[in-house]
Amino acid sequence: MTSIRKTKTGSGATAIQIVKYVNRKIVVLKHIGSAHSPDEIEALLEIAEHWITQNTPQSPLFSKSTRRTISLNHSEYTEVIHHFAYSVLSQIAVKIGLTELNNNILLDLAFMRLIEPTSKLRSIKLIQEYFSIRHPERSVYRALPKFKEFKTEAERIAVHCALSVLSSNLNFVLYDVTTLYFETFKADELRVPGFSKDNKSNQPQIVIGLLVTSNGFPLGYEVFRGNTFEGHTMLPVLKKFTDTHNVAFPTVVADAAMIGRTNIEELKKNRLSYIAGARMANTKPTIIHDIYKKLGQTDGATVRLSTAHGDLICSFSAKRFRKYQAEMNKQIERGKILISKHEPGKRSKFVKKSSKDNIYELDLKLIEKTSLLLGIKGYYTNIPSATLSNEGIIKHYRDLWHVEQAFRMAKNDLATRPIFHHKEDAVRAHMVVCFVSLMIGKYIEIATGTSLRQVMDALWSVTDAQIVDNLTGERFSMRSKPTTQVKDFCKKLGV
Repeated sequence: MTSIRKTKTGSGATAIQIVKYVNRKIVVLKHIGSAHSPDEIEALLEIAEHWITQNTPQSPLFSKSTRRTISLNHSEYTEVIHHFAYSVLSQIAVKIGLTELNNNILLDLAFMRLIEPTSKLRSIKLIQEYFSIRHPERSVYRALPKFKEFKTEAERIAVHCALSVLSSNLNFVLYDVTTLYFETFKADELRVPGFSKDNKSNQPQIVIGLLVTSNGFPLGYEVFRGNTFEGHTMLPVLKKFTDTHNVAFPTVVADAAMIGRTNIEELKKNRLSYIAGARMANTKPTIIHDIYKKLGQTDGATVRLSTAHGDLICSFSAKRFRKYQAEMNKQIERGKILISKHEPGKRSKFVKKSSKDNIYELDLKLIEKTSLLLGIKGYYTNIPSATLSNEGIIKHYRDLWHVEQAFRMAKNDLATRPIFHHKEDAVRAHMVVCFVSLMIGKYIEIATGTSLRQVMDALWSVTDAQIVDNLTGERFSMRSKPTTQVKDFCKKLGV
């Protein structure tokens, strides 16, 4: 029968050994270690009891609860992993419904874009380093082109989440476009140069049309050739989305570039209401004078006029007036300086060349028109005033910052661009990963009311230290204590 022996060593320490009596002689089966304090002795005794249980058929006469005490002298720290952050993201994915995609590689790549956006190859390595999850490189690259097939399902999940989890009624949806450039100068059928919102006009790009809810949660997107005019994207996106997901949108909110006669006719034909920005500089002078007179430069005043583009609603803001007036005065002064030097210099808004004398002079008509429009902003809509007031129209249009903020998150936090893929399937797969990641990121911001980066930094601060007991081979995980802020975020996230 084995037993535990304590014996003094020459240095005065206490040695803990596992022994067995054979022919009246003591045989040492295992030397556990030497200790100098009562706590160390207790830890070694516990290790010895565990060794006996694991390596001999002998069972203790009385069961003893273990404290899982380990001796630091015989332990080795191996790594720090972030199971906590991964667990929170996984629970959010379940809450949104993304587990219905049934693709762990896709979800893990989407998680990494929230944590440390980088190439797919490095993401694979970081997933293993941070979470101890291994995805063979060959499996990832074989699966990546097939991700494009998940687009429709991801959008369906997004719509369901918006309705059921975030309680969005989809009465109003926001639409805008952006451009994503490639780290190459070689163009093809999809990737072509065009008007770049990133000031990368020399590089091929794609145009992305994005639909979001009134609080910025993404609902769907489409990819267009890089030279597509943004005004030609809205109707195809709306039509395809409504047909695919059987969703009827009463009202779409978009910026001024989306409104034209063709778009307005199509919106009416498809029984869609719209709110869009108006380019007041293109308005007829007679209408501008009428608007100026009716608003009377009264702060907060609004007016509604009937036009070919629908009702034109204009509002006046004293704060906006002061800002635009200061800018206009600077441009006029700059124009006078250029004229005094008999040169146009760089382009100046209020300087023109006289058709008679062929000299440069101030454009007095443009100055008058600009003066009348100072402080005035316009909006087009086909929603009757009996249904929604002028103030309600303006309020919904101001929500467009949500889609702009979604683009900023996608470009900055998720590093959606530059894109390094070359084949169209890989490009579209990349967009699916980024869309899924954007869904998670926006859910986090909406649920917590805090920026994505601040929440992720807080979750990342909770770590799991991995420790190995070299005597028993056991592995232990010691988690750092979550802060009050982390607990508050988790509560708001419902995880």
